[in-house]
Amino acid sequence: MERAVYDRMAAIDSDHWWFVGRRAIVGALIDRFRPQAGPLRILEVGAGTGSNIAMLQSYGEVDAIEPDDGARELATRRTGLAIGGGYLPDGVVLADGRYDLVVLLDVLEHIPEDRAALAVLRRKLKPGGRLLLTVPAGPKLWSAHDEAHHHQRRYTMRSLEKVVHGAGFRTVHRTHFNSLLLPAVVAVRLLKRLTGGEGGDDKLPSPGINRLLARLFAWERHAAVRGLWPAGISIGLVAEPAGGTTR
Repeated sequence: MERAVYDRMAAIDSDHWWFVGRRAIVGALIDRFRPQAGPLRILEVGAGTGSNIAMLQSYGEVDAIEPDDGARELATRRTGLAIGGGYLPDGVVLADGRYDLVVLLDVLEHIPEDRAALAVLRRKLKPGGRLLLTVPAGPKLWSAHDEAHHHQRRYTMRSLEKVVHGAGFRTVHRTHFNSLLLPAVVAVRLLKRLTGGEGGDDKLPSPGINRLLARLFAWERHAAVRGLWPAGISIGLVAEPAGGTTR
């Protein structure tokens, strides 16, 4: 992503309703589908500016990688972790069989070779380990926001599972989320398309609206852990190596 996008994210990602709500949903998915009881060894792939690390640390020890130099520097200052660099699938050095949980939160859509990247990450899991990822849904929702964030694609549930299964995983749980706001997002993006509007959708609303949207979005975690949403702006998926092995 462009430097300005990372700077904007660092300024708002502690409080913006979308980040707050997504962290609540991801936390609920970890609570429900964690691979084991007790502290986990977690790898966050594509840590960005580090806004998810504190939440993930509540579940155990966290390592993180981030390919962008500027974002990695921000994340290191913010968290105190030594954030690794490099690009998947071939440019990242990580030990095999090390992690209970590998997490990619709106990262896979940035990686040109998504299937190959997941195949590499599969080898990093301990026996019994799991993968948790979120991605933007709906190719028809493609907009200037996707362009600004340098997305390679948006996924359907079918296309995402095809990639995940092709990388040697089987699905444990899948769900859409950010579903209650889907009609509003469709309307806004259609309007922007018709009027030539440009840029991302990541401006911080007024405090009252931001709190309301954060509560509404976070509430979706109750349905997301049950896979009840038939459609949404995002997809969450939990998977494990097919055959129960990482080899």
